[in-house]
Amino acid sequence: MTTVHDDKPRPGELADVRGWFPNLDRLIFGTLLDRQEERGEPGDLLELGVFMGKSAIFLGHHLRDGDRFTVCDLFESDAPDAANNAETSRSYRTLTREAFERNYLSFHDTLPRVLHGPSSIVPGEVEPRSCRFVHIDASHLYEHVRGDIVAARDILLPGGIVVLDDFRSEHTPGVALATWEAVLDGGLRPVCLTTQKLYATWGDPEPLRKAMIALADSRTDCDVSVEEAAGHQLVRLKARGMEAPPFPRSRYYEEPPAPEPAPGPARRSPRARVRRFVIDLLPPLVTRAVMRSRARLREAGARKM
Repeated sequence: MTTVHDDKPRPGELADVRGWFPNLDRLIFGTLLDRQEERGEPGDLLELGVFMGKSAIFLGHHLRDGDRFTVCDLFESDAPDAANNAETSRSYRTLTREAFERNYLSFHDTLPRVLHGPSSIVPGEVEPRSCRFVHIDASHLYEHVRGDIVAARDILLPGGIVVLDDFRSEHTPGVALATWEAVLDGGLRPVCLTTQKLYATWGDPEPLRKAMIALADSRTDCDVSVEEAAGHQLVRLKARGMEAPPFPRSRYYEEPPAPEPAPGPARRSPRARVRRFVIDLLPPLVTRAVMRSRARLREAGARKM
C-alpha cells in the first residue's frame, strides 16, 4: 500500500485490496471473460456486492469499448429488513462507498455505474438481456440470493455466465439452498465449481465445461474431477500452490527498496592470520596450552576495565 496527499491508503497491487478472490477464481474469471471477448460475444458486466472492490477492479479490466459495468452495494446504508441489516452490521462494518471508489480509481480512470442500495433495485436499473457476465456476492440470506438469481436470469443474454459466491460455505447455507434450487428447478446449469464459487449458465454449458477441463489439463497447479449428480455434470477444479495470475499494478505502486547487502565474514588482519597459521602447526598439547594462556590474558584484561 502507499499514500497520497490526503493520507488515505491506496493499493499498489490487487493483492493490497481487502477481500476474498482466490487465485483460481481469478484465473477462471479471466479465462471466461477472455473467451467472450475473443468470440465477440456482446454484453455488459454486473456485480452485486463489491465489498472493497477486489473482483470489481478485476472485472473493470475486461471492459471493451461500448461495454457498461454496473455494481450494486448497500455500502454504509441501512438494509431494507432487519435480518439483512444484522448481516451487514456483523460482516461489513468497515465497508464504505468512499473506500470502494478510492480502491477502484487506483487502477482505473473512471468508476463503474454505482447503484447504492439493496440488490433488489437492480431489475429496475439494468435492462433485461443486456449482460454477458454477472457476479453475485451480495446478501447471503436465502430470500435475497433467490431474488438475485432470478434477476440475473432475466438480465443475462443467452449464453451469459453467472457466478455465485459462497455457495458452499458453512456460514452461508442460504446461498447453497438458493443455488441448488435454481439448478434443480430453475434451469440453471453448472459450468464448474471451485472452493468458493459456482459458475453457471442458462444456456448450453457443454462448451464452457470443456474449456474449463482443458484449462485445468493445461496446468500443473490445478486438479480437475468430473462427476454426475441429478442429471448434471459437475466439473470441480481445485488449485495446488497456484500463484496469482498477473494483473496490472495501480497508479500508486511503488517499487520496494532494495534489500541491504548481507555483511560478509570478518577478515583477519595479516598478522592474525600468521599467528593462526603458526598455532595450527604446533603439537596439540602445546596448542591447548597456548589457547588457555590467551584466554587467561583476555579475562585479566576484562577485569581491569
